[in-house]
Amino acid sequence: MAEKKKAGAFDIRIVIATLVGIYGVVLTVLGIVEKQAEIDKAAGININLWGGLGMLAFTAVFVLWARLRPIAVPVDEKPADE
Repeated sequence: MAEKKKAGAFDIRIVIATLVGIYGVVLTVLGIVEKQAEIDKAAGININLWGGLGMLAFTAVFVLWARLRPIAVPVDEKPADE
């Protein structure tokens, strides 16, 4: 029976979560330091803040999903070149 190895950092969900998380942090910081005049342009809604927080929530869900349901890759006993 072949053993199974976790994909770990090579799991595409971690890569996506990292990229979305970086953008989420940037937007959240921009939303916190936003001037009121810019917020008023968006009908009084701080879009950067809410968008950043939404991205951070998305990141948390993806990381949780990757940790709870890791991708298992079967490992063959003999080398592939034979």
